[in-house]
Amino acid sequence: MADQSNILNEMNDRSREVFRRVVEGYLESGAPVGSRTLTRSLSEQVSAATVRNVMQDLEYLGLLGSPHISAGRVPTQLGLRMFVDGLLEVGDLTDEDRGKIDATLGGNSEDVTTMLDRIGSALSGVTHGASLVLVPKHEAPIKHIEFVSLSPDQALVVLVFGDGHVENRLFQPPPGQTPNSMREAANFLNALAAGKTLRTLRSVMETEIKARRQEIDSLARGLIESGLAIWENEGDRTERLIVRGRSHLLDTAPENDDLDRIRTLFDDLERKRDIAEFLELTEGGEGVRIFIGSENKLFSLSGSSLVVSPYMNADRKIVGAVGVIGPTRLNYGRIVPIVDYTAQLVGKLISDRG
Repeated sequence: MADQSNILNEMNDRSREVFRRVVEGYLESGAPVGSRTLTRSLSEQVSAATVRNVMQDLEYLGLLGSPHISAGRVPTQLGLRMFVDGLLEVGDLTDEDRGKIDATLGGNSEDVTTMLDRIGSALSGVTHGASLVLVPKHEAPIKHIEFVSLSPDQALVVLVFGDGHVENRLFQPPPGQTPNSMREAANFLNALAAGKTLRTLRSVMETEIKARRQEIDSLARGLIESGLAIWENEGDRTERLIVRGRSHLLDTAPENDDLDRIRTLFDDLERKRDIAEFLELTEGGEGVRIFIGSENKLFSLSGSSLVVSPYMNADRKIVGAVGVIGPTRLNYGRIVPIVDYTAQLVGKLISDRG
């Protein structure tokens, strides 16, 4: 962030205005912005050639890109990040948007899940994006966890707490999961989670991630030293073990006890990383946060952005989150106050219900 801030501070007024107008034009239209278009809207009267030179400089800095040889420029992910952090002008929530969100509030007879479903639908409708609503975290000790596969891309997790509270949550499982692998995952988590709250379970998950990483390294070391296998993208989330001489990923390698064990550990490691990131998101601090493009690791959706804000209970503890997922060219100036208002509204409703 410091480097981005320095780049922005070192820009002259002309470069900063060209950069801002390119990003704003792209966010509005989704199309590349050309020098001639900018020349007509700049506060300073300059030639199209001068504007092109400025845009080339911004492209050299990695802030703009050219999708086609003869087209204008669009912001890169770095450019969008810098714009959002340093130049974004957040508007006020309009009465129309506020009214649409407020209109979904039901009576006191509604349970929390129904209420949040209605608010999530309203948030999606107002922003024309996909909404994210993470329900309040229950702080009682966990008694049992169960995963139920509903389809290849949808599953249900049932959380049973020691005080008798039960929560059912839909989620999208990591690719390749089967009912059997989900049962194994549930058995493993139950052995860890019994008597622990979700908050405590997060630190346990972090410990397990480290243990799995060490176990993979230990098992794979012999294969690598013997030249039978190599790492691909070592250290990345997408790292895999490739069997040398066969050019097959681990998932398509021949049957081998060590390879089967490593494959299981990789799947387990990835599942734990996903869960840990989800928990981290809800405990990441107050205020609206924006994840752009590949920063949006929670959903692994390239070309998407996530605008999210946690909400708090009466004790000022973060208990959940609401957000909007959409293309990187979201209207951030409008979406941010909508998400912020919705998070505050949900927090107040949760606090009023105790």
